[in-house]
Amino acid sequence: MKNMFRKMGLPVLLLGALSIIIYACSKNNSAEPEAIPEGQQRVNLMLTDDPGLFDQVLIDIQKVEVLVDTCAGRGDDDDDDDRWDDRDRCGWWEDRRHDDDDEECEMWDSLGIRPGVYDLLALRNGVDTSLATGNVPQGRIEKIRITLGPNNSLVKDSISYPLKSINGQVKIVIKVRHNEWDEISPDNLQLWLDFDVQRSIIQVSRGRFILKPVIHVWTVRQTGAVSGKVLPKDAESVITVYNSLDSLYALPGRHGEFKVRGLKPGTYSVFVNAGNGYNDTTLTDVEVERGRETKLPTITLSN
Repeated sequence: MKNMFRKMGLPVLLLGALSIIIYACSKNNSAEPEAIPEGQQRVNLMLTDDPGLFDQVLIDIQKVEVLVDTCAGRGDDDDDDDRWDDRDRCGWWEDRRHDDDDEECEMWDSLGIRPGVYDLLALRNGVDTSLATGNVPQGRIEKIRITLGPNNSLVKDSISYPLKSINGQVKIVIKVRHNEWDEISPDNLQLWLDFDVQRSIIQVSRGRFILKPVIHVWTVRQTGAVSGKVLPKDAESVITVYNSLDSLYALPGRHGEFKVRGLKPGTYSVFVNAGNGYNDTTLTDVEVERGRETKLPTITLSN
């Protein structure tokens, strides 16, 4: 397992938690969805998060854009697909040169968003929010670009700390494959952005934290979920769902319930890292299937 974050001292502060809905608006607030104009496609980006041992993680999101290759169909193959790894998808934006054909075909288009500070820890256990939505030209969406404002911070043990980005950078770019979108209907696409607080916040010294965003993408139809309940609630458990390829986390809610989403199909173990004198426990051979939620029996911890 990669991290047992309560019991191992790591420089990376672990996990952001997720529980109440934070809000973002779309370009269309009417009860009936607008028809998608000819030659365009609708894009909806959902925001969620892995949990973490902070009181709040406050991220100032000012703008969301997508890069569309208007010369390519959505089903066209990506030359770079085989060498893209989930952990390499997200990084600070750097200008890159394109050949003339690429420059003529590729264009950035903004999505509708309510700019402001989002508490990532207000989302957990299957709760998410619509971050950005809008109509963009038809074509293959290759990247998502998020522009951050200056008001980023975290709260730990009721003390607020500024959250500075590396070298003052404010733009994040996320690569996307053409087959990673959920099609709600033709020309109506949806994708989840999972802000990985565990890997995104680095403590460099006492009271000093650096933001180096890592964002994973996933969809409900192509991934699975694991849910359950851990008792008693005063064990203050941390849940790790892991296998040899990946590990995701959860902090149980008020009644001990938890949910981990965005899991690739496969066999996982569920490790319950208990506190307050309760014993840890591990469930093995937990099967995760595409598009389905695996519900575990209630886990009751002993001491």
